[in-house]
Order: sequence, then C-alpha cells, then structure tokens
Amino acid sequence: MKAKWLLAAGLLPLFATHASAADKVKIGLITTLSGPEAVMGNPMRDSANLALSMLGGKIGGLPAEIVFGDDQQKPDMGRQQAEKMLKKDKVNFITGMLGSNVLLAVYRQVIGAHTILISANAGPHQLAGKMCSPYFFAMGSQNDEAPEAMGHYLIAHHVDDVYVMAPNYAAGHDMISGFKRTYKGKIAGEVYTTFGQHDYQAEISQIRAAKPKAVFVFYPGGMGIQFVKQYAEFGLKKDIPLYSVYTVDPGTLKAEREAALGNYDASFWGADLDIARSQQYVAAFTKKYHYTPPNYGAVTFDAIFAIDSAVKAVHGDLSNKKGMIAALEKANFPSVRGNFAFNTNHFPIENFYLFTVVKTADGKESLKKRETIFTAHKDAYASECPMTKK
Repeated sequence: MKAKWLLAAGLLPLFATHASAADKVKIGLITTLSGPEAVMGNPMRDSANLALSMLGGKIGGLPAEIVFGDDQQKPDMGRQQAEKMLKKDKVNFITGMLGSNVLLAVYRQVIGAHTILISANAGPHQLAGKMCSPYFFAMGSQNDEAPEAMGHYLIAHHVDDVYVMAPNYAAGHDMISGFKRTYKGKIAGEVYTTFGQHDYQAEISQIRAAKPKAVFVFYPGGMGIQFVKQYAEFGLKKDIPLYSVYTVDPGTLKAEREAALGNYDASFWGADLDIARSQQYVAAFTKKYHYTPPNYGAVTFDAIFAIDSAVKAVHGDLSNKKGMIAALEKANFPSVRGNFAFNTNHFPIENFYLFTVVKTADGKESLKKRETIFTAHKDAYASECPMTKK
C-alpha cells in the first residue's frame, strides 16, 4: 500500500540518490516584502540573512545563496515567484510562505517539482492532513493551534461569552475553527472581514452592541495595527478585553503602542522566552537590525538552520532527497524553541504560551510571557495524513 501511495503521489523519484556533492546551495525565500504586511515579511528576510551569516555563508559546508521573492501577499504573484525560482534560479529548497493563501497557491507547483518546501509561517489545515507530503515541512505551527491555546485559556478562566473575528481567507477560517475546537462557551458573534481591510469602525460598533465579555481576533500585520488602534480609540478596551493570535508582535507594537497595552496574545514563541538559543537569536538580531524580531523571523531563522542540518546529513549530495527529508524529520538543529519534534505530518509538536503587552522600564511596549498553556501540543489533523514514521 505504501509503494502504491508514493507512486500515486508522484514521489518515487524521492528515492533516487547520487553520491556527489553539489557546488552551491540555493534557497528561495518567498514572503511579503512590500505594502503594509511587509512588517511581517521583512523580519523573515532579515532572519534568513542573519542565519546564513552565522553559518559563515555556507549551508551544510557548501557556499550558499538565498534568492528572495516578494509575493505582495497575492497568490498569483507567489506562483510567479515560485516558477522563477524553480526554473530560472534552480533553487534546491523553497521557504518563507507568510500567508496561507500564497502557500496553498504554490504548494503543488513546488512539491510537484520534487523540491523540499519549508513553510516559515503559514500552516493551513489541508497540508497537515490529507494533502501532507514528504516534501513539505511546517516550521512554525498549524494555523488552528494558537487559537486552540487561547480558547482553552479562556474557557479555563471562565470567560463564557466571546465575540470572534478574522479576515475572510484560508488562515482566518482555520484560526476561528481552532478557537471553537477548544472554546465551549457562547460565541456572541462570528465575523469574517475583507482580507486586507483597514477600517473596522462598523465591526467595532457591532461588538459594542453585542456586549460580549471578551473579543478574540486574528488580524496579522497591518490589519492588526488598524484593528487594535481603533478598538482602543472607540473605548472598548477598558470594558471588553481583547485576546488575539498573531495580531500583536514586536513589529506591529511599534505602531500599536499604548493601544495594545494589556492585550493578550497566544503563540509558540516570544522574544522573552528563557531558552538559550532563543536569547542568542534575539541578541544577534537586535544588534544587527536594531529592532526586536517577531515569531515570523524566529521561525525563518530555524528554517535556515534546519536546511543546514539536512545538507550536512547527506554530505552535500543535494540529489539525495530521501536523506535530506529523513534528516529534517529528526529536527536535529539548534531551535529557538529549545527541544521540539516533528509529528508524522511534518508539523511541529511544541509548546504554546500566553503573552500580555506591558510597558518596560524604558517606556516601550513589549510582549511578556505570562504562562504556558499547552506543552508538546499536536495539531488536530495529523491522523488524516497518509504518511507514517519509519
């Protein structure tokens, strides 16, 4: 049955190997480098460059180059960048993938070319379940998981009436699905807004009228900046606490400022985690770029070191896809999350934390870890993935 599945998926070329080291490793990194959402994409680019510099410009001991592509947060542009990287640049790996909409658009294109694809952010449920592939790894988390953590936290703290909101696209629907998987209280309202929307006055008026005990949102990047600021400006914050995922991070906080004070956010990583590798990364990043990295950057940093471990494992033989995939499955590289493992579907098994926005001694806003919500958490879709560990 296993051989039949591999044949049906077009994956048998995975097992052809040639014992010869390549001359150079080329990594394609697709993310959003322009527009309001570049607040998330730029740290990914900066973290990749930092990682490569810490590796002496080499991946697995071979000279290396990172080719960057701006998807402009558009699926069609993501496909164009992937095609260029595969056909013209001849990259050996593709990483990045800020948005789930872009990742889903390029997924079959990349794995169909038998190129290893490592998402450094997006984790749509389809790719954790039935559409999983040996060629695909999610380095961050599955989209549902951080909302699952927040839903669990809220119900455990007897917050039994919540209004939920997210953008109307793949990740937005995953986030709300994840939240509702663990949150068993009343959903006072469930609203999906236009992707890229930057005015939420009408929606905030609806929240005021609904009078929930709390609001849960997923609004990454520029969308989050506008929502958080307007939520505070309209005076809801003092009466209706705001809980979120991937809405408040060191990048968006520079614009959200005091509007975000006291807000809560759940994630698998934060810049203040007491993990040696994480502290090393944050120190090196802030020294080089003069700002605090968000989780998007941290995962990209991990992705480059994961690729390094894979190329080392095959002694530079980039045709040995089976060997590189086996090495990646071991997660045998220094991670900003400390110890973590990949599940059978190539999504991480990792911790999730609650963070709150506080003002530091120097007068700046910062995310501070408050507690661990989940330990060694697994996503809800792994059982649907046809892959099994050897």
